Amino acid sequence: MSSPSDPEVLLRLARQDLASGQPADAQEKCLQVLGAHQHHPGALEVLGEALFAQGRSEDAVRVFNALTLKQPTVATHWQNLGTVLRPTGRYAQSLAAFERALQLAPPSAGLLYNLGVLQMDRCDYSAAYLALRDAVALAPADATIRWAFAQCCYDLTRFEEALAALENWQQLEGLTVEMTVLIILLLVMMGAMHQADPAIQRLLANPPQQGRTALRFASILERLHRLDEARATLERAERSDRSLEADPERLLMSAVLADRAGQHEEAYRQLSSALNNQKEFVHRHKFLYPLARACDSLGRYEEAYAAAEEAHRSQLALLEAMMGKPSENESQMWSLCANGCDPNDIATWESVGPAVEDSPIFIVGFPRSGTTLLEQVLDAHPLLQSMDEQPFLLRAVGEVTDRGLRYPAELGKLSAQALGDIRAHYWDATRKRVELLAGQRLVDKYPLNLILLPLIRRLFPNARIIVAIRHPCDTLLSCFLQHFRSPRLALACRDLSTLAKAYSHAFGFWYSQSSLVRPLSHELRYEQLTADFAAEVRKLNAFLQLPWNEAMLAPGEHARTKGFINTPSYAQVLAPVNSRSVGRWKHYAGHFEDVLAVLMPWIERWGYSLT
Repeated sequence: MSSPSDPEVLLRLARQDLASGQPADAQEKCLQVLGAHQHHPGALEVLGEALFAQGRSEDAVRVFNALTLKQPTVATHWQNLGTVLRPTGRYAQSLAAFERALQLAPPSAGLLYNLGVLQMDRCDYSAAYLALRDAVALAPADATIRWAFAQCCYDLTRFEEALAALENWQQLEGLTVEMTVLIILLLVMMGAMHQADPAIQRLLANPPQQGRTALRFASILERLHRLDEARATLERAERSDRSLEADPERLLMSAVLADRAGQHEEAYRQLSSALNNQKEFVHRHKFLYPLARACDSLGRYEEAYAAAEEAHRSQLALLEAMMGKPSENESQMWSLCANGCDPNDIATWESVGPAVEDSPIFIVGFPRSGTTLLEQVLDAHPLLQSMDEQPFLLRAVGEVTDRGLRYPAELGKLSAQALGDIRAHYWDATRKRVELLAGQRLVDKYPLNLILLPLIRRLFPNARIIVAIRHPCDTLLSCFLQHFRSPRLALACRDLSTLAKAYSHAFGFWYSQSSLVRPLSHELRYEQLTADFAAEVRKLNAFLQLPWNEAMLAPGEHARTKGFINTPSYAQVLAPVNSRSVGRWKHYAGHFEDVLAVLMPWIERWGYSLT
């Protein structure tokens, strides 16, 4: 019969302690074994894991480093060393340890997972994607690995792959509360509420109480506009884990909630503290963008502009690291504006197509022109339903060119069958995002569909298009202060000069093509909408030929009941309609001197002024 002091018995009990979340007890048992057997490899291995589980990464590094010296041909020791080196920030050493493990033994799912998340830390997302993809292939039911792969895809803006990775996620193995919250947060960020909502409801009934998991749940609640619950959850997180006090993510969440409560000075203080604790330049933009907006709210305009400039430099550095190459020239984003329709080709377009009631309503314009407000106005009507911003039409351009046709010069060569197939793919994609009830029409709000006018007109010739117009200077300023996740938009918004060129390209293309394809469009000025809201909404309603519904006059209340809104301006849509942001650019007028020549044709066209 084995004695309780038998090393194998103690190690078995230590592993049980680790599995049940008691690493300190596991550590004590390992030390008992090592007291009698100084270099016992099994005891050292479990001790290293126990130290790591307690956040003692440096101590764990010493243990696993000793093991690699004692048994240099054991792949597991190198894998463990790479894993514990990662949180210390010694990424090169961690990578070398993982590479040694791969030389010694075939890759396991666990090794590939740890290698993948290390590569994400290193911003080598191409390598991370490959490692995590292979890890999923080896362990397809592992919740942690599937989440990490989905997160990598999301960071790479490969959203469809991210969603596919989390399909049927509630059936995965290893779904702890912590992992459940991580998956829900990712789904919420992608607007996949149908996949997240059942689990959210369960968490609301029994919310997380501890540390970082509670902090992440507070972030979910904030995105759902459940602000009182978010604040209460954040307070629980802070009480349960004092180490979060100086944590940049905790400080960011506190700042976001303070800003939404109108406490801009408190938001500024929290963000300043977060930046003091965030030394990695490629990640500072997450705090600098909200700091710029807090400064703007406080009237510290030069500080706001400087913060935004640094935010763009940080984000571009991250994009360059992720892409493995310098940032692309901004013209590539607007390549679709380079060529227009052929009038002879347009003459061959059939005028028939889906009826107006079977066509989407498109909201287009330049980002930050009031498109989200318009979306909520329309979504409040019971006969309309919007979906979160999705580039489904942009994908359809690929379906045209894949057929060997020049876009947009040869749209007329699309057969009736081809048009039907492209429309069907569009509707298939939208159904994954929104379920239209009988008699409802879809509202497709993706501002830069502005540059896809030829495709809209060819696929849906009877569709109504709403063009959001705002003073060009206010639009550009708002874009410059905004954190856009899209690499295309981030590159276009990196400075006012680049923004002005993109703006002019986009509207130049819209008007040149409008004169050819003659869309059924309605221009709506943001300034007029906010000044005489009811009158402008009634004009819009008449253009869309809808029965009048009073709910359209209360978009903020509608947004509150809707919950999640997937747009960069999600926090602003609950506020009553107001004109506070009209003319805001004048506080930054000195920075616009070099771009006014580019913007003046549009300022004059729409009757705006510089005073």
